[in-house]
Amino acid sequence: MSQPSFLNRQGLHLRPDPARVIVRPFKPATEPRDLNPTDKMRANHIVERVLALNSEAVAAQLADVLDNFEGRHRNLLERFEARADDMEDAFATHGIFSKAQRQLIGAYFLSEYSFEASALFNPSIVPHPDQSGSPEGGKRFILSLRAIGEGHVSSLTFRTGTIAADGSLTVDPTARLASVPRISHRASGPDGDRVELTFRPEEDLSERVIFPVTESQSNGIEDARFVQFSDGDRKTYYATYTAYSGRAIRSELIETSDFVSFRLAPLRGAAAHNKGMALFPRKIGGSYAMIARQDNENLYLVYSDDLSTWEGGRALLKPQFPWEFVQIGNCGSPIELDEGWLLLTHGVGPIRKYSIGAALLDKHDPSRVLARSSEPLLRPEPSEREGYVPNVVYTCGAMRHNDQIILPYAVSDTFSSFATIRISALMDAMRR
Repeated sequence: MSQPSFLNRQGLHLRPDPARVIVRPFKPATEPRDLNPTDKMRANHIVERVLALNSEAVAAQLADVLDNFEGRHRNLLERFEARADDMEDAFATHGIFSKAQRQLIGAYFLSEYSFEASALFNPSIVPHPDQSGSPEGGKRFILSLRAIGEGHVSSLTFRTGTIAADGSLTVDPTARLASVPRISHRASGPDGDRVELTFRPEEDLSERVIFPVTESQSNGIEDARFVQFSDGDRKTYYATYTAYSGRAIRSELIETSDFVSFRLAPLRGAAAHNKGMALFPRKIGGSYAMIARQDNENLYLVYSDDLSTWEGGRALLKPQFPWEFVQIGNCGSPIELDEGWLLLTHGVGPIRKYSIGAALLDKHDPSRVLARSSEPLLRPEPSEREGYVPNVVYTCGAMRHNDQIILPYAVSDTFSSFATIRISALMDAMRR
C-alpha cells in the first residue's frame, strides 16, 4: 500500500559506526568479589607477571600502551588507575606497588568495546534543555538511540540536532571519542541497585554512552523512551527502559535534568514486570500515568501516586486491524495536542512485520479512545526491509514541533531515519 500523503520521509540516516569504542572491564578482571577461584588465580598471575618486570620495562610497556591507544580515548592513565582501584583485592597479597605498576596492571584488565558495531536503532527524541543558538522558529533536540555491539549487549547513546521552522532536520556531527560515566553513587535495595552516573561536562553529548552497570542490566539497556516531563515550572527528563540481565527483563527509570548526571532505578509493581512502558509528559488528575504492556498483546493505562511503583491498570487498546493482529505496543510517550493525547503504537502483522500506527486519547480521561488509525502511518518500504531483524520499523518516541510530528524511527533493527507528519492531516485521516 502507498505511503500516507501526510507523512514525509527525510533523507537522513544514522548508521552504526564500529570505529566508536569505549573501554570497559575485561574478564577475568571483573570485580574480584565476583570472580570464581580459577579467575581469581588467573588475575593474580597477571599481577605477578607485571611485578616481575623491572621499572624500566614497566615504563616502556606503559608508554607503548599509551602510544597505541591514547588518541582513541580520553584520560587513559586515569582509567587505568581507576581499574586498578577496582582490583584492590587482587593486590592485597602482593605488597607495595609503584604508580606505574598500578597503571600498567589496570591496562591489562580493560578492553576496547565497539558499542555500536552491530546496530544503532530504536530512537526517541526530546527538546534540548539548552535552546541557545536555535534558529528562528526552530528547535534544538536530543536523540537517544539503542546501540548494540559484541555479544549483543545494548547501551544508550545520544545525538544532538536542529529542527528548522519548516520541519527539516539536521543532526550534528558525532564526536570522534566516546566515554562512559563515573559511578558517583550506588545504593543496593531489595529491588536492585540504584545508581547515579556522572559525565564530564566538557564531553560532547554524542560522546556519552550509558553502558550496563548493574546486574539487572548486565546484558542490555534497551529501548529508552525519553520524555520531557513538566511539573509546574520544573522540567525533568525521564526515560523508561528495559533492563535485561540475560535471564530476565524488567522496566527501570532514568532521570536527568541536564544529560550530564543521570539517576537509574528499578520500577516496582506488577505493571513494571514487562517491557514497553511510556510515561505521560505531565500528571493526569494529580497522578503519574503510564502506557504499559502487561500481557504481550494489549496496551494498558496505569496510574501511580509516585514514579516508582506501578500496579494494576486497565486495558486501553487491543489488536483490531490486520496489520496488528499479533500484538500492539506503544512507540513512546503520548504527545499532547489540542485534540487530545496522540499515542504512537506499533503493530505486528503477518510474517512478523512491524508497522507504526496511532491512537488519539481524551486529554482529560486518557482511558477514552477518540480515534485510531485503521492503516499504518509508517510501514517498511522495500528499501527498509533488510537488516538484522527484517521487516521492522519502530520508534521509542516522537515530539511535536509547530504543526508537525517529528518521528525518528529505526529500520530493521539496524539503523535509524526520520519522518515528519502533518498533524492536521493526520487528525483528518484518523477521524475518517
